[in-house]
Amino acid sequence: MPFLKERYFNLQQELNSSQTQLIAVSKTKPIEDILEAYASGVRDFGENYVQELVDKQSGLPSDIHWHFIGHLQTNKVKYIAPFVFLIHGVDSEKLLLEINKQGSKIGRKIDCLLQMHIAKEETKFGFNEEELSALIDKYFNPISNIKLDFINIKGLMGMATFTEDTTILESEFSYLNSIFKSIQSFTSSNFNPSILSMGMSSDYPIAIKNGSNMVRIGSLLFGKRN
Repeated sequence: MPFLKERYFNLQQELNSSQTQLIAVSKTKPIEDILEAYASGVRDFGENYVQELVDKQSGLPSDIHWHFIGHLQTNKVKYIAPFVFLIHGVDSEKLLLEINKQGSKIGRKIDCLLQMHIAKEETKFGFNEEELSALIDKYFNPISNIKLDFINIKGLMGMATFTEDTTILESEFSYLNSIFKSIQSFTSSNFNPSILSMGMSSDYPIAIKNGSNMVRIGSLLFGKRN
């Protein structure tokens, strides 16, 4: 199914009223669909798979902002480090250090979001609240001995439980928003939390209601995944 222009314009109007940024999730979608979205004004696209992202980036306009929104393996960071606009799913200390390492090799500071585990499903990734606090203190405290000079933390990301139970969704999004607010008072040269990325096609209105300012929308714009 090609990019759905009318849905995009309606959705963008809705998001503008809440000052929420749209990331168009283009994973598995062909170049033709992405170009149609690009012609409609979309510049931020989200991909889940490294090889697919690399292939698309090389053949599409250079002013596209590519967001990596999937689970990123440390051995594949090097392939997207030179061009990725924002890595949404930094879900482990090991991955954080690898991104910094690859950034240092090419002299590029890489923008990232720290992924929080807020869902009931164990299959989802991310830090818990205690781990987040320890990570911030270890790497982003101005008096820390360990400096990550090629990382810039822009905020948090979280994925809610896959459910139609709005009570659960409200609780999980609200919880992540409370964590986000609790860390906003702390800033440093490479820790500037302004983005709260949560909400997808099925639950974005609830996410926005609970503080999200960035949503990842795929099926509403491109139809069902191939």
